[in-house]
Amino acid sequence: MVTVYGFGQVDYIQDFNRVAPAWESTLRPSRVPTQAGQYGSDGSALLSVRQSRLGASAVVPTTGGDLNAKVEFDFFGVGADEGQTTVRLRHAFGSYNNWLGGQTHSLFMDINVFPNVIDYWGPAGMVFLRTPQIRWTPIQGDHSLAFSLETPDSGIDTGVFSREIQDLGADVQSVERFPDFGWRYRYTQEGAGHFQVAGLIRPLGYDTVADPPPAGNRPKENLVGWGVNLSGNLYTVGKNRLIGQYVVGHGIAGYMNDGGVDIAPRNGVVPADPAPQPLQGIVLYYDHYWNKCYSSSIGWSMTEVQTFRGQADDAFRRGRYVSANLLYSPIPNFLTGIEYLWGDRKDHDGAIGEDNRMQISFKYSF
Repeated sequence: MVTVYGFGQVDYIQDFNRVAPAWESTLRPSRVPTQAGQYGSDGSALLSVRQSRLGASAVVPTTGGDLNAKVEFDFFGVGADEGQTTVRLRHAFGSYNNWLGGQTHSLFMDINVFPNVIDYWGPAGMVFLRTPQIRWTPIQGDHSLAFSLETPDSGIDTGVFSREIQDLGADVQSVERFPDFGWRYRYTQEGAGHFQVAGLIRPLGYDTVADPPPAGNRPKENLVGWGVNLSGNLYTVGKNRLIGQYVVGHGIAGYMNDGGVDIAPRNGVVPADPAPQPLQGIVLYYDHYWNKCYSSSIGWSMTEVQTFRGQADDAFRRGRYVSANLLYSPIPNFLTGIEYLWGDRKDHDGAIGEDNRMQISFKYSF
């Protein structure tokens, strides 16, 4: 059986400050300027359909159990397409019994702590990554245990050395010799909520390429990153729930919803002594359902990075995110609402910038 699903959504965003132009359709604290006038004078308006989504799922019965598959897209351009309304792959995976293969949410994240918000990107301090992986879940049910091999990547900040050596940023490249390894234990109690603890070990590294190549591709380094993520939700009255997450680690910025890099230079002089960057992330939200039609979500989130002396003054150090909304859903397939968002960014040198905005959305599901 094949099911086609999705929704069309339009967002009207009224920004009272400014963010990086390619990221006007959502609030990412890391894209908030810390220099006055960096992206022009305050105030911008945008109407966006990038959150709209289209997907298909299939269930194929077999003698050994159901085979499941899912493919899903939205239109929120990132990477080389950032700032564009273009097709973006979200999920492409299949599963059979205890095994899953393909691109979906990382085992290190907990999608169930994403609050009932209409902003696309969501809380800055949340672990959030969709990535290609192979996953094995030997224990399923109320108590579940899973392991995964996931796509490796090393986000590198060459810091002050890029100013001294003009081509250094282009010459240094990440090296991924082995996949990231993740594990997760989850306990779910029907009607009460769930608790989850997840861990991550990831090989990090870099080497140097140039024309001609340096001897032994030096400077180069092999490092190890790690992380632990505690998360869960607790139902209070009816559908109302308290959501929380705390993550800590070294070199795990690539798994975060916003902010930081995986490797940065600890020293501002040679030797640079690069190391995995320490990081912590917090999410605290409350989803409240006033009645069958009205709901609200209010909360706070933060990503905080321990910056190093070898990083540039404008390196990301901390991002905070606050939102509150009122949503209205008179029928199951229609949602509208208004949301206030505030975020700020703090740099390595202490410079701070902030953004205030309102978002009004209309969502039509099928």
